[in-house]
Amino acid sequence: MNWVILVVAGLFEIGWAVGLKYTEGFTRVWPTVGTVLSMVISLGLLGVAMKSLPMGTAYAIWVGVGAVGTVILGIVLLGESAHPLRLISLAFIVVGIIGLKFATPA
Repeated sequence: MNWVILVVAGLFEIGWAVGLKYTEGFTRVWPTVGTVLSMVISLGLLGVAMKSLPMGTAYAIWVGVGAVGTVILGIVLLGESAHPLRLISLAFIVVGIIGLKFATPA
């Protein structure tokens, strides 16, 4: 169950990372509220998951899920580059996330 919580925390990390773009420097109220709420939920869930998962593994997976999701949404929503080297690099991150999961007893 803590792995699921960790992935959900990563999804909320994507929410606040993308949300930061829409706050326009925290000058827009509702995007700012959503971003801050996503930050609180993400960190709270990360803390819950870390109760039984190794700190380094949990943090790396949380960041990895957030990074991969944020780059994908940047491509889809903001027209950022989908250069093949970027996509290959994302694939390496995904492989690393999967490797950490399978290398961690829990």
